[in-house]
Order: sequence, then structure tokens, then C-alpha cells
Amino acid sequence: MKKVILAAMALIIATSVCLADTNAQKEIRNERQELRKMAKNELKAKVDKIIKKEAKRFEKEGWVVSPGALPLEKQLERAYLMEYEYDADMYPKYIMAVAQSIGENYDGAKMAATSLAITNLAEQIQTEVTALIENTVANSQMAAETAATVTESVMASKNLISQSIGRVITVVECYRILPNKNREVLVRIAYNGDMAKKAAKEAIRTDLKQKGNKLHEQLDDVLGF
Repeated sequence: MKKVILAAMALIIATSVCLADTNAQKEIRNERQELRKMAKNELKAKVDKIIKKEAKRFEKEGWVVSPGALPLEKQLERAYLMEYEYDADMYPKYIMAVAQSIGENYDGAKMAATSLAITNLAEQIQTEVTALIENTVANSQMAAETAATVTESVMASKNLISQSIGRVITVVECYRILPNKNREVLVRIAYNGDMAKKAAKEAIRTDLKQKGNKLHEQLDDVLGF
């Protein structure tokens, strides 16, 4: 009887957490829908305003670009326009991640920053796929029990997702020279949303298979992407 009560309490707590997460995801989804409805000119005006402020901050902090690279303002413009693109499911067309690292030479610092950004990318993919799963449950397209199992695998698969990520697009790359002459490199990378979902699916499939869960065999039908 005690075990039943504890299980019931755990279910109530889990449900409360899920509801809170679902409400947060709904707010994000609504915001994205509004952005998606915006006319191209309106979106461009919004981005321009953000870019001018961001470019001034970067300049003030001493960030510069390598000779021959796009001006920083143009790089930021491309990054923000890509960030505001969503598909019909309100899933980002591009997952974006930013990171910076310090090294004695430029190439080493850039490599370390890119590696950190890819880890950040994997975390974001986890979040986005979890939101998609919650949405399928809300639309009665997936059983709650199945969703819980898949979500558990999503949250356990960050390293697998990182390993499954293919070629990323570097949309912002700048650096600054520190007082000790080391280079600090900042990169902002983008990853195609469809490829991100594919990477997540492969990671989930591997995790379920390792746990001996037969759900990996019908994962395509369950996730619906």
C-alpha cells in the first residue's frame, strides 16, 4: 500500500512539473507564431534594431573580425534572421548556439569554442524535441506513458546527440586580443532543424535499444518526424 501511495505522489509531482513545462512551452510557441505571422519588412525592422544595439556592444567590448570576413554587423544580421525562422510545427528551421573560448592561438581557441557551441546545440535540441513530444501528447497523437519513456531517453542522450550532429554552419565568428596576447574567439553556429530532429531521433533510438526497449522499432511512427 505504501508503495502505491509513493508511486501516486511521484506521479502527481511529475504531472505538476510537466504542466509547468507545458505552459512555458505554450508561451514560447505562441511567441514564435506571432513572429512567423510578422511581415518580412516588420521582421527585418525588428532584427535591424537588435543588430545595431548588439554591434555597438561588440565594438565596445573589442571584438573584431578576421581580414576578408563579412563585417560583424552583416554576420549578426544573418544570424538573427536565421534564428527567427520556424516551420509549420513551430520548430526552428535552424538551431543556434553561441560559445567563446581563449587560447594562445586563433585556431585552437576557435576549435574549443565550436566544440562548446555544439554541446550547447545538443542541449537545445533536447529541449526542442521534448516540446515536440509534449505537443503530440496534447494533440492526443501519443500516449502519455510512451511520451514519458521517449522524453526520458531524450534527456539521457545529450552526448549521443552531440555525436550525431553533422556539419554546422558558422554564422558569426569574431575575436579579440586580450592583455596577455591570448586570443578570445566567439562563434555562433547554426544547424538545420530537420537534421537536428534526425540527430535526436538516432540518439533516442540508440538509447532505447541499449535499454532493451522495443519502442525503438516503431520510433518513426511514434515521433512523427
